[in-house]
Amino acid sequence: MTTQQRYQARGVSAGKEDVHAAIRNNDKGLFPKAFCKIVPDSLSGDQDYALVMHADGAGTKSSLAYLYWKETGDLSVWKGIAQDALVMNTDDLLCVGVTDRMLLSSTIGRNRQQIPAEVISTLIGANQELCDWFAGLGLDVILTGGETADVGDIVRSVIVDSTVIARIKRSDVIDNSRIKPGDVIVGLASFGQSSYETTYNSGMGSNGLTSARHDVFHSQYRAFHESYNPEMEMSLAYSGKYKLTEQVSGLALDYGKLVLSPTRTYFPIIRDILNQYRNQIHGMVHCSGGGQTKILHFVEGLKVIKNNLFSTPPLFEIIQEASGTSWHEMYRVFNMGHRMELYVPEEIAAELIRISESYKVDAKIIGHVEAAENTSLHITSAHGSFAY
Repeated sequence: MTTQQRYQARGVSAGKEDVHAAIRNNDKGLFPKAFCKIVPDSLSGDQDYALVMHADGAGTKSSLAYLYWKETGDLSVWKGIAQDALVMNTDDLLCVGVTDRMLLSSTIGRNRQQIPAEVISTLIGANQELCDWFAGLGLDVILTGGETADVGDIVRSVIVDSTVIARIKRSDVIDNSRIKPGDVIVGLASFGQSSYETTYNSGMGSNGLTSARHDVFHSQYRAFHESYNPEMEMSLAYSGKYKLTEQVSGLALDYGKLVLSPTRTYFPIIRDILNQYRNQIHGMVHCSGGGQTKILHFVEGLKVIKNNLFSTPPLFEIIQEASGTSWHEMYRVFNMGHRMELYVPEEIAAELIRISESYKVDAKIIGHVEAAENTSLHITSAHGSFAY
């Protein structure tokens, strides 16, 4: 069975082709190539400002947190899920230039028979803790409430989502339509331990978790029927060899916590960069759904070349070995080592790298942009050369 067939059999899609087809003819907002849809500020009527609203979540990562909690009783994994749901929104907004004052609404859908009050309390409490944590980093995230619903008829365990909204000057917007030939791409590492994190981060983020969960972890977890789709072919459910609490060689983490590493925010780094270089940033991309191919949604008539990527972090080596997924597909599903990239003139790249490294987040020029008749992405790595 091919990788694509396994995805389909598990009910997931790396590229979300159906979704992109469904929204193809929708209005793209004031800046059609911006990373998030930006609309006029109809609340104030101020023509100098615009609004950005964005919704995202932890996805099926919550199912892995459920397994880990059931096996260990460790409630802290739910704080990580709350962080995933928030950061997947905040860091998308960073890509259009928003660096202050975001309003947050949380949406939790649970199966009450599986998710008790202590888990809901942990998730809701984590939202306020995260707002306080962001405040310490310099970003006002204001919790406005949300919705917690018992929807056991359609949710097996729990799904955790968030929505954020922010206001931005139109003149401050980062618009990917400015990406041009000659730009270099500065990548910010998704793995390691930043100065504002308390432990090693595997770089997982919140994408590709269905594949990672089933390909990495042991068949004993099939006993938790509520953690996966019972309609899938049983051989595809938890077909890996690792136990959740088995220690990872060379890291002070077990495999469960490795895959559950909370999604890293790049807020402090991007804030400092935009404070100094906003007008010279031609584009920004959060390499979330679609992995290293995400850029293809935001450029036309350009050849994007990524030929100096970070060495593959241990987690993605583990996933590839366990699943047998082709490296071509790995780059399309996972961030593979950097989850934020900036398209900039080469003369400012060194300073952007210095700012990132001041927060102990590795950064480097990972590629560049060339003119082309057709839009394409070319990746050259230790694992081979791939075209998209």
